[in-house]
Amino acid sequence: MNKVICIVGPTGVGKTKLSICLAKIFNGEIINADSTQVYKGLDIATAKVTKEEMEGIKHHLIDIKNIDEDYTVFNYQSDVREKIEEIFNKNKTPILVGGTGLYIKAALYDYQFNKETIKNDYSNYTNEQLYQKLLSIDSNNNIHINNRKRIERALDYYYSNNKPISEKEKTNKLLYDTIFIGLTTDRKNLYNLINKRVVKMIENGLLEEAKRIYDTNIRTKAVLTPIGYKELFPYFEKKESLDKCIELIKQRSRRYAKRQYTWFNNQMEINWFNTNYEDFNKTVEEIKKFIGGNL
Repeated sequence: MNKVICIVGPTGVGKTKLSICLAKIFNGEIINADSTQVYKGLDIATAKVTKEEMEGIKHHLIDIKNIDEDYTVFNYQSDVREKIEEIFNKNKTPILVGGTGLYIKAALYDYQFNKETIKNDYSNYTNEQLYQKLLSIDSNNNIHINNRKRIERALDYYYSNNKPISEKEKTNKLLYDTIFIGLTTDRKNLYNLINKRVVKMIENGLLEEAKRIYDTNIRTKAVLTPIGYKELFPYFEKKESLDKCIELIKQRSRRYAKRQYTWFNNQMEINWFNTNYEDFNKTVEEIKKFIGGNL
């Protein structure tokens, strides 16, 4: 079939397991759509698929960069489209799986990147002054006054493109015939799953993995973006207890899951399915039937 299957949803709902099952059913190869799993050495906190879990299914765009290398959504857009065409040319089904919404949007939609060549120094401005500056050129922006990083980016965008960032083209034009599958569960169960998952990560060696990263003294976006590493740094510095750091990982993971739902519901037409944790095969069969009906 000449379609892309895209599996989305918050952390911990079973996306990886579903992707393997669907790859077997629909002769697919899997493309990572998680911005943190492209980096080598970030395994446990990112819930990266293991060799055993892959079950022989070909995976793409995993472990392609070192943590001291830069890799942007623009880079991903180029790489993922190349992989999609490569998989199509083998008469196989590309299956995107992950929770990074912007990566998926950039991959599958006519998502254009505008230049942002101007980088001004705003260090002499207060948040209030910066925000007023932004309002004077873009009164329709929805950026919070305290989100200084986004305000600075919005200003630089304006000076680079001569138009406000709120007018940046938002496209809903799909470039590929795509079936969007979302896995979900009720909020209480999801939060419970996330809490248990963090405990399991600790048991599986998250502390040791985070310490190795901490000792490199590398503090790039690759290291500071995933939830699970930077939260443990205060423990290594003897500034916080381990329990408090672990609780912070759980809290931030729950909040991230909530943001993921909001993003996907606002940006894409997702076909949501409840994960059956007692009998996952039932979930697979339900989704298989749905995809079959849309071929």
